[in-house]
Amino acid sequence: MTLPITPVILSGGAGTRLWPMSRAERPKQLMALTAAQTMLQLTALRTGDAARFARPVVVASRAHADMVEQQLEQVGIRPALLILEPAGRDTAPAIALAALAAADPETPLLVMPSDHVIDDLPAFHAAIARALPYVADRWLVTFGIAADAPETGYGYIAVGDALGDGVHRVARFVEKPDRAGAEAMLAAGGHAWNGGIFLLRADAYLDALAAHAPDILAAARTAMARGERAGDRIYPNGEAFMASPARSIDYAVMEQADRIAVVPVAMGWSDVGCWDALHAMTPHDGDGNAVGGDVLAIDTRNCLLRSDGPTIAAIGVSDLIVVASGNHVLVLPRGRSQDVKRIVAALNATRS
Repeated sequence: MTLPITPVILSGGAGTRLWPMSRAERPKQLMALTAAQTMLQLTALRTGDAARFARPVVVASRAHADMVEQQLEQVGIRPALLILEPAGRDTAPAIALAALAAADPETPLLVMPSDHVIDDLPAFHAAIARALPYVADRWLVTFGIAADAPETGYGYIAVGDALGDGVHRVARFVEKPDRAGAEAMLAAGGHAWNGGIFLLRADAYLDALAAHAPDILAAARTAMARGERAGDRIYPNGEAFMASPARSIDYAVMEQADRIAVVPVAMGWSDVGCWDALHAMTPHDGDGNAVGGDVLAIDTRNCLLRSDGPTIAAIGVSDLIVVASGNHVLVLPRGRSQDVKRIVAALNATRS
């Protein structure tokens, strides 16, 4: 009997590049940025077909436990497990916790960040179906996002030899490039964005950790063994978990192991990683403005204007990002929103 796929939703990120709306107490995955539902809700609903997918396992911050449960309940989803990290240690340890919790070691895990957009669900599900036979044969599979612009904010995957229909070996992973490097890869073809979505068997992932990052596996095992459980909530032991290095699955496993495959797919994906990305994907008015909340725009063009409280009134400006949330207002030129993390770092430094 084929085991159903267990979605593993990673919801521990802070989303600092969407400050001031996304903050530690309510990060972007718990916000409705692109639709009526929050990004966490949209992620969970992508795998709502009970014939193909088991109930999800959500790995989240302890501080967000109640919000995560409430939001999923609102869309009729009850997680199989809610694994609550004492603090974030990046994706490799988080996925290890989920793999250790799998009821069957051969369970295929579909690892998804909770704060991405996927517009073409049939394309996503078809890519999953292409990957499954290789996952059953213990390949670790990543999904390569069709690159349509020379983005410097993403890592890239060089697509290697074909293994089967739409499934390829990974030739290599490429760190976030400069502009010239991104343009060269786009022009050459054969490269996809690394979207951070994976399909892998629980035991195959744990074996890869044992071979390439045993310190992460040991910390995760101890944290789960010494942890506590209350209903569907698991609280890994904090001291043991914090002994794990903070490392992504890419560095810890995917760039080290041998049987790594990629399924290239065009599925309307975005990580909504900055305000410029949100401007690009939000419906515009006749002057190219993307507005949300209480906004008045006169003789204003190509701006993102968004507020969850005070009125934003703009006149005679263009190509700006203006975001008002609580007691904070962000103003910067379009094209500079990757620099928001510098603002967050500066604010944190003044408060420490």
